[in-house]
Formats: sequence, C-alpha cells, structure tokens
Amino acid sequence: MAVSSEAVLAGSILTPSGWVKGRLLFEGRRILRAEGEALAPTEAPKPPHVIPGFIDLHVHGGDGHDYSGGEEAIRHFIRFHAASGTVAIAPTTATAPVEVLDRALADIERVRNSRQAGEPTVLGAHLEGPFINPDKLGAQMNVPLAGNVALALRWADRSRLVVATVAPEIPGGVEVVEALTARGCRVQIGHSLASASETATAFGRGMAGFTHLFNAMSGVDHREPGVAAYALARGRYAEMICDLHHVHPTVLLAAWRAIPRLYAITDATTFAGRPDGEYRTDSRTVIKKGLRITLANGTTLAGSAITMLDAFRNLVSLGLSLAEASELCATRQAEYLALADLGRIVPGALASVVVLEEGLALGSVWVEGEEI
Repeated sequence: MAVSSEAVLAGSILTPSGWVKGRLLFEGRRILRAEGEALAPTEAPKPPHVIPGFIDLHVHGGDGHDYSGGEEAIRHFIRFHAASGTVAIAPTTATAPVEVLDRALADIERVRNSRQAGEPTVLGAHLEGPFINPDKLGAQMNVPLAGNVALALRWADRSRLVVATVAPEIPGGVEVVEALTARGCRVQIGHSLASASETATAFGRGMAGFTHLFNAMSGVDHREPGVAAYALARGRYAEMICDLHHVHPTVLLAAWRAIPRLYAITDATTFAGRPDGEYRTDSRTVIKKGLRITLANGTTLAGSAITMLDAFRNLVSLGLSLAEASELCATRQAEYLALADLGRIVPGALASVVVLEEGLALGSVWVEGEEI
C-alpha cells in the first residue's frame, strides 16, 4: 500500500473542539496535527470540508458481492464502500446455514488481518443472526436457530465479533447475550418481538444497543410497548438505516432527539451500486429501484442500496449540520466500540478522513494515510 510519509490537506477541518480553517498534517498512517484559525461557533465552514471518515457497523455487501461469496468477494464490496468514504467497516453476516457462517466469518477474519490497497480498516464482523426470532425474520433467510452458547463462542474464538444481533426472548437468547458480551462483543437486540420488560432484562444482562431501530422489532404501542419504545425511553446507543425508506424522516428525527448516541448504518446488500432491475438470488427475487431494495412483493424491504456518503447527505438534507451528521456517521460508532484512533480528527488518530467539496461532492478518501 502506498502510504504517504507526509500529507497535507487544506480546508475547513472538523475537530472535537470545532471547525479549524487551515491545514491537516499526516505523518505516515497517523494524524500529526490540525493547524490554522478556529472558526467562531456562528461562522459557517466553507468547503472543502475535512471530516472524520465514515464508519459502517452494519453492511452485508455491495456492487454485486456480499459476505458469503468468499474472501475476494468481501474485499470487492468493502472497496466499493471505501470509495464512498467508509474508512472502517464491520462486514455483516445474515441468518444462513451454520456452514455458510463458518466460512464467511473465517473469510472476514482473513481480510481483517491482511488489509490491501484501497480497502477500509476491517474492525471485525457483525453477526446478524442466526439467533433471532423466527416470527420477525424480515428479509432474513428462514433458518434461524435457538440461542446456542457453544456455537456463539466457537465463532467468537475463530474471528473477532465486534457486534452481534440477538433476540433475547428466544430460548437461550439471554445466555448468548451474556456469553458474547463477556468476550467484548457489543450485542444488540434485533429481529425481536421482545416486550419492553424483556428488553430491560436483556440490557441488565449485557445487551448494548439496537439493530436497525424500528425495523424488524416490536414497536411503540402506547399500552404494550416493545423494543422500539424501550429504545426511545432508555436507549443510549442505537443504529438506524439512514436511507429515508426504512424509517420515515420524521421518526428518524424523533429518534435523534430521544437517543443520545444514535448512529447511522447502511444495511447495504449485494445490490448497492448495481443498476435498477429485478435480481434472482439462490433463494428469492429482489427488486432494486433507486436506493430502495424490496422482495418480489414490492413492499418488504430487503436491506438498502446506500453508502455512508448517502446516509451523511440524507442527514444533512433533514436539517442536521455537517458536524452533527459527522457525529452520526463516524464519531458515535468509534465511541460505541471504544476505538480511540477513529471517528475524530485529533493528533495520533489514524489518518482516515473524508474531504467533501462544494455541494457535498466527494473530493478524496484517506484510509490510514493512504488516498484511495
């Protein structure tokens, strides 16, 4: 990989203490410092904008490839997302036969341990399923399993699981939550029909967050509150698909107000970046139209077609400032996983940043000091 020994980016630089008009200096893979004049809080930063690179903790695929296609397929789709500003990524599985997940997690681990040119930093895997509620599959394959601690720990032993999605109400679900939490994994509730009280119990046993908030979970009934209602009342970290299809903009803004560390994900699938049309997979037909993907019925959403750059632009279109959108697309993910060297532009952090030009056009993407 061609990592520059020294690099300088000029523009409005977003730091934890505010915008700086000046220069950002890299040395090797790390940020050396930002130097220049601090902007007043009321002064609008002018492009180019240098912001922390995006972090996607829930992404199944893109550009015709996904997590199940082998090591080269994973490298292909993470490069696709890196080209739109995702500097760190958690390739995400889906409910599938155990042998498929065995191979996929091993492939993700190999990619994590041998980053190549043009690739984002692979943080580890997000295990979405198979420990989910069979009555809340969404677009997941119909092969869920009851909670199985031995299987969960086998996967955790063989690969780094940074996030896992589990329905705590299924048999053995809470035990899986406890076991993976003890291994340092952030376990999230999703594809779940848990009540608010069952959700509270799970958080008392180590649950850390919410998977694609509002989607594939019990809801906000005012007399029988479910997972989503608990998130609004008690949640701290929650991920949300910011394609403006999975969650209505008004509800997205309500969650942003209610949940202190809400953050954006793509939930992108194989068909992100592909032309519109009808696609046949091994088990089903999906339809892609614009940035919306559904099953053949035209109504059931089947992941998204966005990148994190799309998510960032969508958030800005709803009235968030550039700094606020950056926090939802980079900073909070890094905080959630306790990653001190990502998500913020500070001395010593990885030189993994995005440069945006006029109109939020993508200028350049840097990953660990490499322009990709």
